[in-house]
Amino acid sequence: MAKPDKASKKTDRSEDRESEGFTDRLIGVKRVTSVTKGGKNFKMLAMVVIGDQKGRIGYGTGKAREVPEAVQKATNAAKRKMVRIPLREGRTLHHDVQGRFGAGKVVLRAAPAGTGIIAGGPMRALFEALGIHDVVAKSIGSSNPHNMIKAALSALTQVASPRSVALRRGKKVNEILGKKQADETPAAKE
Repeated sequence: MAKPDKASKKTDRSEDRESEGFTDRLIGVKRVTSVTKGGKNFKMLAMVVIGDQKGRIGYGTGKAREVPEAVQKATNAAKRKMVRIPLREGRTLHHDVQGRFGAGKVVLRAAPAGTGIIAGGPMRALFEALGIHDVVAKSIGSSNPHNMIKAALSALTQVASPRSVALRRGKKVNEILGKKQADETPAAKE
């Protein structure tokens, strides 16, 4: 009996596919086993991040006997769970934020233009699908891709634009940002 090849074990493949204006990023594929009375059942688990590179992002997992089916299920799950994240100037976050999920904790910081994406592993794929060009991210704690992605999404859902804060508080954007900063920042018009 032949040994399973290393490609069937956990891999960190990053594949881009364009479909319906969305960018799919395959975070990883791993083989999972369920042991039953009749023997072992092997399935493939796929993790996918999907985004429109304009502020919408979704994350999903799918499990099937074959990799393409698992990726398709994960993509469909990600499309169903899409959320909108406000971006400053369409390239970075409005403010620094922290997120936590399980043992995973992430810190996301807004960065000036030209910084690029300073993040590793699954978070880089998340930011590329989201359309963020300048961000600094640090993962603290668990390096499990599930926890990192869910912690990053938890942090991203906490981001609020100055416009939404002003609307919620019944003030003007100039009052929230301050006169000088509101004049300099085109995000105030968002």
